[in-house]
Amino acid sequence: MTKKDKKKELAILNRDKALIRKHKATFLLNDKENEAVEVYCKKYKISNKSKFMREAVLRVVMEQFLDDYPTLFEKQDLDKLIT
Repeated sequence: MTKKDKKKELAILNRDKALIRKHKATFLLNDKENEAVEVYCKKYKISNKSKFMREAVLRVVMEQFLDDYPTLFEKQDLDKLIT
């Protein structure tokens, strides 16, 4: 194995290490919320609920970050341009 290959392998290992999930998040659902999630997962054939919940939460977080991102113009000024 060449020096270049070793560096590349080490970079991949470090990247993968950074992606390890080690922070636990727990929340509770009431009966109706749980039933809604169960029906949704069954209807759309979602087998990994943890992945589904994680992606759903992060989608909302990222959308909010994008909405809050500073721009050169105020939101009201941008809205006037669109309509």
